[in-house]
Amino acid sequence: MEIIKSIALLDDVLNAFRNESKSIGLVPTMGALHEGHAALVKRCVAENDITVVSVFVNPTQFNNPDDLRLYPRTLEADCALLEKLDVDIVFAPDVDEMYPEPDTRVFDFGMLDKVMEGRFRPGHFNGVAQIVSKLFYAVKPDKAYFGEKDFQQLAIVREMVKQLQIPVEIIAVPIVREQSGLALSSRNMRLTEQQRETASEIFKTLARSADLLEKQSVEDTKKFVVNSINNHEALSVEYFEIVDGDTLQSITDWDDSPCIVGCIAVFCEDVRLIDNIRYK
Repeated sequence: MEIIKSIALLDDVLNAFRNESKSIGLVPTMGALHEGHAALVKRCVAENDITVVSVFVNPTQFNNPDDLRLYPRTLEADCALLEKLDVDIVFAPDVDEMYPEPDTRVFDFGMLDKVMEGRFRPGHFNGVAQIVSKLFYAVKPDKAYFGEKDFQQLAIVREMVKQLQIPVEIIAVPIVREQSGLALSSRNMRLTEQQRETASEIFKTLARSADLLEKQSVEDTKKFVVNSINNHEALSVEYFEIVDGDTLQSITDWDDSPCIVGCIAVFCEDVRLIDNIRYK
């Protein structure tokens, strides 16, 4: 496994593989890797000749400076895990390498980035689009792998690829969960054992709500989820929306869309967690 920090060297190494007609897969990450990332990597390794994993904490997608400062950085442990997973290249640039000058691009995603995460984290998805497009231009992958936990991000990346006409196939990989149901996240590293147990109520509540669909309306389902989670002293719902899986716009009736997803953000004390559930 090779650890590369410069775009120029990365380009040279990958061009050699391309000249041998080898397919290239990319898993973009911000490090602090866990089994959810491992699932992305395993899929990438299985489907491509060469697997590149990027490890870069992107400053332009953080609208909260404390969140950026506290984000876990564990490159040595990340590389040890990735070597065991048969990754070929770890691309671990510093900020100056990715942003030699400010990226002033402003993307227009219509209503995709105006709701949910976009509403509560202004500028977040513009930063995501900036860094993911930069990574796509640097790596030029045939396929790129993203987790379904970040459901809205997945929609944004697909729209960005369409707008910029980048020739890459976006592969969505299902959420990986702890035995308790808690969705794996790098932010879980900031949870105590007690908080982890409490946070497992997020998905347990979402799962219970899915069992009640035939008995209650969309609005009643939203109230059930929010009230149930807020009943736990350490948990506070920031938003819970039930949306069309393609447009991300809220629905009011279960017949409004063939693909319906419930998306949620919850604070477990000071740690912000997101999750989602596919209703149909």
